[in-house]
Amino acid sequence: MNVDSAGLDVLSRQECLDLISSAVIGRIVFTDRALPAVQPVTFYLDGEDIVIRTGTGSKLAAATRHTVVAFEVDEFDVHTRTGWSVTAIGRAHAVSDPGQIDRLSRLPLTAWAPGERNHFIVVRAEQVSGRRLRR
Repeated sequence: MNVDSAGLDVLSRQECLDLISSAVIGRIVFTDRALPAVQPVTFYLDGEDIVIRTGTGSKLAAATRHTVVAFEVDEFDVHTRTGWSVTAIGRAHAVSDPGQIDRLSRLPLTAWAPGERNHFIVVRAEQVSGRRLRR
């Protein structure tokens, strides 16, 4: 296991993808009116693609059209002071192909927020990195 300069375990790409797929909530980082914005989202890892379901007119849908975004998931235990964090960076795109929308609609991806969620954003995890804090 590789260790970084802070003493944290450096995770492999596969370990990072496994941890992403185990998380329920992630955070997407995007640009909103030239400023950084972070939004918690439910998601599904489809291969190495992060799939997010949102409303068509949402701020997130508008801000992630063919842009580079960051996506982060983590889990920490404050009592044992252990945990991990994984970040993926990639280009986001809105799905417009009806066949692809139909396929993504069948994924086990349910939005927690109220309202209609018929717009899919896919982020290809191009760069993935993660760290684990052990006792």
